[in-house]
Formats: sequence, structure tokens, C-alpha cells
Amino acid sequence: MSSIADNIGSVTRRIQKATLRAGRAPESVRLLAVSKTRTADELRQAAAAGQTAFGENYLQEALDKQAALADLTNIDWHFIGPIQSNKTRQIAAAFSWVHSVDRLKIARRLSEQREPGLAPLNICLQVNIDNEDSKAGCSLAELDELVEAVGELPNLSLRGLMAIPDPDQPESGLRSSFRTLANTLRSLRQQHPGAGPLDTLSMGMSGDLEMAIEEGATWVRVGTALFGKRPAKS
Repeated sequence: MSSIADNIGSVTRRIQKATLRAGRAPESVRLLAVSKTRTADELRQAAAAGQTAFGENYLQEALDKQAALADLTNIDWHFIGPIQSNKTRQIAAAFSWVHSVDRLKIARRLSEQREPGLAPLNICLQVNIDNEDSKAGCSLAELDELVEAVGELPNLSLRGLMAIPDPDQPESGLRSSFRTLANTLRSLRQQHPGAGPLDTLSMGMSGDLEMAIEEGATWVRVGTALFGKRPAKS
């Protein structure tokens, strides 16, 4: 059975090979370890192997792990799950990145509740790229207006876009979804040069990270390939 450290090495090599095939610099893509439902001890093992960025979906679970790992000062915490309005204050205080902002109300609350002494909160707008009823995210049609409004908020840094394409579609459809997100980001960068860096594409997971990198991903969100299958819910 592979260790978490072995798995991190394996995924890192996959990322490096994919970036080279795509003619990109290896450092242009970063690994976000999706650590929801994983124990603090598992995260500590990953951190010991050099992993610094962890993505959490559930606020209270994340806060408990942050407390347990408070001695690890180099961990970078990312919130990647759906955001309820009553959770924005804690998210704004406890994370450096939020990948799942999908409406202006949430962005405003995160900006208002970000503590003055902290750096601007890095955010990505989540796009429902395949218009799935079961998925969160704004539509492509809503993005232009949302980027313009979010770009004016003072305590946020609008970094880019995040999407979770439909995994059941053919490979050609999956690639098309990644490419559409990348083309959309390029267009937004040209149309809204003052809205923020707009330099980030958070897309690609354990099974499709190579394809996502070929289409421009800068963060790949990987859980299963690092930690194994999630334990069944009791």
C-alpha cells in the first residue's frame, strides 16, 4: 500500500510530465490536496512530504484541523465547498483562498468580513460550466457582470475561475469544458483589466488533471490520488 508521501510524489510527477508536454513551466501548475473527510494526522503526513496547500469543503471540519495543525505555520488553507451566508465571517478569517464564490452577495460578505490586518482574500468564481442542475456555480452568461462587481470589492483579490465539469461526459466534452473555461478567463482578463489578477484556473482532479493542465489549469484539486478512496459514511 502506497504511503501519502509516495502518492504526492507520483502526482507531482504526473503534473510535471503534463506541463512539459503542454510546453509549460512545471511551476505554473500547483497541487491542491483535497483533504475533506481526511484526518489531521493524514494532513500532517502530507505536510511532512512537502505539501502545503489543502482544500477543505466543510467549515467546522476545516477549523478543527486548523486547530490541530496550528504548529504547521506554512500550511495554506483553501475553501472549496459551497458557501452559506452564515459561514462567510469564519471563512473570511480562516482561509487564504476561496475557490467557490458563485454570487455577489457572498463576495460582498467575504470582503466586508475580511479582517483589516489580513492580506486580501484570494477568490475564484465558480462556474457551472456544463449547466448541471446538481452543481453550484454561476452561468457563463452571468460572469461578465459578476467580475465587474467583484473586482470593485476592497478586501478581495479576484484570481480567476473554478469549475467541476460533468465527469460522465465523453472525453471530448470534458476537454471542451476545460477549454471553454480557459477561453472565458482570457476574455475576462481583456475586458476587465482592473478587476484583479485573473491569472488562475482551478480545474482538474485525480482522473483528468493531465487534460486540465493541457488546457491551462494552474491549480489541480486532487484528493483520491493522494489519500486513497474516502471512507464510506457511517
